[in-house]
Amino acid sequence: MVTAEFAVAIPALLLVLVLALSAVTAAMDQLRCIDAARATARALARGDSDGDALALGRPLAPAGAEFALGGSGDVVEVSVRGAAPAALGWLGSAATPRSSAVAAREDAGQPAGVP
Repeated sequence: MVTAEFAVAIPALLLVLVLALSAVTAAMDQLRCIDAARATARALARGDSDGDALALGRPLAPAGAEFALGGSGDVVEVSVRGAAPAALGWLGSAATPRSSAVAAREDAGQPAGVP
């Protein structure tokens, strides 16, 4: 009788462990997306080129993250979107780590030729 209970408990325990580790991974990827978006937005705000800003943000982002750059004349906006862990794929977009950051351009509002 104990063997049968043990045979049912082990797969259930493994399932809970996999889901818990996937949730921790998703939370860490969310923090990495936040860091990458902020760093990239700061770099763009201080006048770095798109390539230089992305080179600064990509190492901070989760593997395979997608970046979207935008904004207006006075403001830059960066969105970073990672991939959901495979074990949490059934949650859909709720498990997808993503973040956006907005920063004011440092040279906005200054007359031309003024450093």
